[in-house]
Amino acid sequence: MADQMNPILEVEALDVRYGPVRAVRGISFGLSTGGITALLGANGAGKSSTLMAIAGVVPVTSGRVTLFGHTTTKSTPDAIVRSGVGICPEGRRIFASLTVEENLIVAGTALATSPVAAKRRDEMMERFPILGERRRQLAGLLSGGEQQMLAVARALMGAPRLLLMDEPSLGLAPQMVDTIFSIIEELQNEGISILLVEQNAALALEVASHAVVMANGEIAGQGAPSDLASDELLKSAYLAA
Repeated sequence: MADQMNPILEVEALDVRYGPVRAVRGISFGLSTGGITALLGANGAGKSSTLMAIAGVVPVTSGRVTLFGHTTTKSTPDAIVRSGVGICPEGRRIFASLTVEENLIVAGTALATSPVAAKRRDEMMERFPILGERRRQLAGLLSGGEQQMLAVARALMGAPRLLLMDEPSLGLAPQMVDTIFSIIEELQNEGISILLVEQNAALALEVASHAVVMANGEIAGQGAPSDLASDELLKSAYLAA
């Protein structure tokens, strides 16, 4: 259950530029503890740039990002991850030439002591049995859905309080999309807060507790998913690009 009085993430007047291109234009929103906020909009709306700025991967031109009560606008990605943030990037970006287990070992080495990392690795194999079955298989040989599970497992190795997910359904078969979204709901029920960037608006609105609609780098609207599901604002945002 989301705690509306205890924000885990606050984004204030955030601007992101790539040279002369202003990709994100002074946006503000928050994410409550235990909630799922869906960041929606057409391709090029600024969703991924927003998420990557929160993660410290791209620099913030102006504005402020606050995580767990601390300003992280100028923090490095590794410091943000160590603070309790897990990242599932667009396209999964697993290490294709390493085995499933080696992918998790790499994540564990960066985030925890050896005994803790080994315990977390075993927990991931239990949570995702298919990864346990394929633990010695090269990650590049996994199906798209299995790779997405590995990306989620890798992000969970640090026991994050906040999970940033960028297009988790991208390129997956419908049945696997349902599986991934079931996993998202399970994680939220376990108390993990989630910022979900997702092209599939209908599915995202089903699991979200709050939704933010972006268009042309700005927030076109935000509110309860039930209010936005039939809103013309959402439809126009997807047609804006």
